Amino acid sequence: MKIAIYGQYYQNSTEPIIKDIFVFFNRNNVELVIEANFLEMLYDKEIIQRDYKTFSSHTELDSSFDILLSIGGDGTILRAATLVRNSGVPILGINAGRLGFLATVQKENIASFLQIVIDKQYTLSKRTLLSLSCSPTNEALQDINFAMNEITVSRKDTTSMITIDTYLNGEFLNSYWADGLIISTPTGSTGYSLSCGGPILTPDVKSLVITPIAPHNLNARPLVIPDDTEIELRVSGREENYLVSLDSRITSVGNDSILTIRKTAFKINMVEIPEATFLKTLRSKLLWGEDKRN
Repeated sequence: MKIAIYGQYYQNSTEPIIKDIFVFFNRNNVELVIEANFLEMLYDKEIIQRDYKTFSSHTELDSSFDILLSIGGDGTILRAATLVRNSGVPILGINAGRLGFLATVQKENIASFLQIVIDKQYTLSKRTLLSLSCSPTNEALQDINFAMNEITVSRKDTTSMITIDTYLNGEFLNSYWADGLIISTPTGSTGYSLSCGGPILTPDVKSLVITPIAPHNLNARPLVIPDDTEIELRVSGREENYLVSLDSRITSVGNDSILTIRKTAFKINMVEIPEATFLKTLRSKLLWGEDKRN
């Protein structure tokens, strides 16, 4: 088995997790290839001493890899997705953060869950992504122009709201007067969209969610649409620029720009462990209580 490892380091919490992972895989003779910056950090902190092969770009991840293991939180997985891209390499998230809908494997269960990985007793959950094109061209949106959670437009250097003219498949939907607008995938429905009042979608739903951020009109509610819808946004406001974010990547865009959002042609494969399914994670994170079935 060949596994790529990518991660983030959190003081006083990640070190024992990392050590357990490396000990387990080395004991089971798994070939490990480590993201170069992460490996350098591990050497600097003297967490590991052995030599490992490295990768630095998405071009180095191919079908020879069985899994990419992401060590951190959900944000780490979103960054890992920019490395995996359309390679099809599945991602498994080890949760070293505080809240994880994507990084579902908890540190208390690492050994048993990694054994499931070794035995290949997992399934794959295919996650929809969104692509963004901008007219006129914005260089910051050229290389990594996709998002796994959401694409968001929001006000920049002002406290004033912005107006977002929104079109679905060429037909005018609404002019949102708000702090911003979130276009969310089912995966991202448990993130920023949820905190702004959007609904939770299960990962396999073929839908997207349009969620306004603090709208002036309180009747502007989140809207669920088919995921094959082409969305066009035209933003205006008192300032010349506004912000566009693709997951955690943010850039400034001029008011004269037209943003077009579509579903990408490829999906991200998330590894799903039987003991850590989406519904089990949902029950745990939203504190719906224990399973009362006999």
